Amino acid sequence: MKVLIIGSGGREHAIAWKLSQSPKLKRLYVAPGNAGMEELAQIVDLAAKDQERLLKFCKKESIGLVVVGPEAPLTEGIADRFQKEGIKIFGPTKFAAQLEGSKAFAKEMMKKLSIPTGEFEVFTSADKAMDYVAKKGVPIVVKVDGLAGGKGVVIAQSMPKAMEAIHRDMVKKVFGKAGEKVVIEECLEGEEASVIAITDGTTVRLFASSQDHKRIFEGDHGPNTGGMGAYSPAPIVTPAVEKEILEKVFMPVVREFNALGHPFKGFLYAGIMMTPPPVSSRHSTGPIASQSGFKVLEFNVRLGDPETQVLLPRLKNDLLELLLAAVDERLSQVELEWKDEDCVCVVIASQGYPEEYEVGKKIVGISAAKEDSDIHIFHAGTKHRANDLVTAGGRVLNVVGCGRGMFEALSKTYHAVDKIFFDKMYYRKDIGHKAAKITR
Repeated sequence: MKVLIIGSGGREHAIAWKLSQSPKLKRLYVAPGNAGMEELAQIVDLAAKDQERLLKFCKKESIGLVVVGPEAPLTEGIADRFQKEGIKIFGPTKFAAQLEGSKAFAKEMMKKLSIPTGEFEVFTSADKAMDYVAKKGVPIVVKVDGLAGGKGVVIAQSMPKAMEAIHRDMVKKVFGKAGEKVVIEECLEGEEASVIAITDGTTVRLFASSQDHKRIFEGDHGPNTGGMGAYSPAPIVTPAVEKEILEKVFMPVVREFNALGHPFKGFLYAGIMMTPPPVSSRHSTGPIASQSGFKVLEFNVRLGDPETQVLLPRLKNDLLELLLAAVDERLSQVELEWKDEDCVCVVIASQGYPEEYEVGKKIVGISAAKEDSDIHIFHAGTKHRANDLVTAGGRVLNVVGCGRGMFEALSKTYHAVDKIFFDKMYYRKDIGHKAAKITR
């Protein structure tokens, strides 16, 4: 079977790496891809948003399956268009993709289905949003309604920061139409985790748990990014918690989309906050203690980045067979299997990301870093210039290490990171430390 992956980041490189291992794969294409994927697939110089030309390419090459990596094409209806033209594609419809494309839509659905989540209000007026924040106080969370590349969320610890975020989103329109509506949420405390499922519209299979590191600086400080690292599994997501999330989050959502006449087929990602019990009840077993537990922060309608980079190396299943089972509505016949190991991903970025940064820096040391068979290097923002590999984005490389336990995985990953160099490179040195403390 010929397969086309749409996307160009570390997530798509990891997907290409995993799909390339399938005996069912005849030929793999990636559009637009990056320099690291050239060893695995044929690069197609087509933008992820160019539905017309992508569709023509699929028909010309008789593509058997299209796998959509990023969220934007899904929210723009690429699945609907390709299905209508008879092209098999993995990913939810435009209607279902609203779960990520509109935070207001997602929060209203959570409210309707009684899915645990933080208190919120939706605003289309900057003045009303500011009045609400003034009344509620801080800390508080300000989110643009639409897609913003993971950068449209501000956790405001002071009133000026909250007002500045609303002004940036709704008055200055930094994120364009995405900020015409904002969601103001209560600021939840606890530890975050990512739980991702694959569904064929009826059956749901949970992937292993993971934890992303969104903030740019160590200790989870600074602005949000697309993700600076991840690890799997996340110790805070116990089997009991997984079962509860499946029953209280994923199954209600899948049933609701069926009832609405828009079955959800694809990956469904829930960002979870594990909240502690109230201070007054931490030594109590009474009713007030039940207020603690998980709450859903957000939904995504695709695999996470960089969570994918630590999940796929642990997945035993043939990924191509798994995706086909979901598309063909026979996921009930598949059980997911996982390697008994831990994986850590450290993102190497260009200094200045997520704001301004320089590109075109020569990258060295990747071959030395990959000498350990437990190390995988997934490219994000790279390209070839003459005979050199150079930086071409904010997030440049994903260094992934696997081992028997978190300490071994961390050691291998950072040892590999130390072998890589480019001018003005930056990475967090505390990825996975929370998990290491729990498993100590």
